[in-house]
Amino acid sequence: MVVGVRCVVAVDGPSGSGKSTVSRRLAAALSAGYLDTGAMYRAVTWAVLQAGVEPGDADAVAKVAEETDLETGTDPGDPHIRANGVNVDAEIRGPEVTAAVSAVAAVPAVRNLLVARQRELIERSVRVVVEGRDIGTVVAPDADLKVYLTASAAERARRRSAELAADLDATAVDLARRDRLDSTRAADPLQQAEDAVVLDSTELGIDEVVARLREMLVARGVA
Repeated sequence: MVVGVRCVVAVDGPSGSGKSTVSRRLAAALSAGYLDTGAMYRAVTWAVLQAGVEPGDADAVAKVAEETDLETGTDPGDPHIRANGVNVDAEIRGPEVTAAVSAVAAVPAVRNLLVARQRELIERSVRVVVEGRDIGTVVAPDADLKVYLTASAAERARRRSAELAADLDATAVDLARRDRLDSTRAADPLQQAEDAVVLDSTELGIDEVVARLREMLVARGVA
């Protein structure tokens, strides 16, 4: 490991590709911070639902986002997020938030607000692994390593259904819905950065993926 050298790793990709687990393990291996940008959008979505606001009401959603105080932990061993002082780690993974988060994340004002906050957190970090859907293209376009992590639709559905103990077919339908919404939204759609390394994790274990990313960082002189 190259101690003291600034290092920003951007990990993008669709739901179920393994972004969260890979990013956390890579951050731990690098003694780096870990930033889950998706959790920030989920926390705002939780606040929107708590306020009784319709996720499709862009103006009302933007107002809630502006008024929500987010506290985002960046320790890969103990990541957490609080909204208005409430720990919402469990709540933001529930079905209601999952069903609404793509609509909330599509609101341009919400994206502008959270991207600014994400950039502040990155700027304050010497070494950090950031995961999401627009990191390499929007949030951290100058990252030392940009990775687009993907997997087959069937494998992503299998992983997510196992994680949530949910019906496989229903999970596959929901992932397809989220993929469509994330890829077609007007503001910062999910897409691969031109200079990103594409890594298909369909046939790879987590340790294999992390090992490959560490090799790439070593080759760049930052790990």
